[in-house]
Amino acid sequence: MPAPQLAELLDPASTALVTQECQGGVIGAQAGLPMLAEEAHREAVANIAALLSAARAAGVTVVHCLVQRRPDGRGSNTNARLFAAGKSFTADLTPGGPGASVIPELGQQDGDLVLTRTHGVGPMTGTDLDSVLRNMGITTIVGVGVSVNVAITNFVMDAVNRSYQFVLPRDAVAGVPREYAQAVIDNTLALLATVTTTDAITQAWARFVPS
Repeated sequence: MPAPQLAELLDPASTALVTQECQGGVIGAQAGLPMLAEEAHREAVANIAALLSAARAAGVTVVHCLVQRRPDGRGSNTNARLFAAGKSFTADLTPGGPGASVIPELGQQDGDLVLTRTHGVGPMTGTDLDSVLRNMGITTIVGVGVSVNVAITNFVMDAVNRSYQFVLPRDAVAGVPREYAQAVIDNTLALLATVTTTDAITQAWARFVPS
């Protein structure tokens, strides 16, 4: 069966733009992983902002998925090396604080949905994301954010396993090292998602903006 065309996948009525951990404690001023934050700001953050603007103009649903951690750590994972290492990070992911909030560059708006989790390595674990999207008739997810190393890869697989079409703008996600992230996109995620660019998506959505 031929692959679906990008224009067919991106109908605003059935598409959601989902940002993953685009928050202060991950890629913002409070970042616990400075190398990842630096890489995200190389091009991904600006492209995510462009996608958000295009999505809102076209009437596409916007969802921000954030991770948070209570100061006492209750309810959060401790069963992987990543989480053990996280105990030494300086990032404050306290619910409601700047580290657990969308970075200012993305200009969160009242119409955006915000979902949080205290558990898991991707936005479809520990949140209502799947149910929320289904309630709105969403069949295509445009996923952006960090990191390709773990969460974005997990996100793509979880979404595909739940029967969503996944569109991945390769210049609006980040991982470290950069070359490794690109290799994961080319050799793994491209087998599961429609890999494209920010410009291609914004051009597709521009057709839906009222003149």
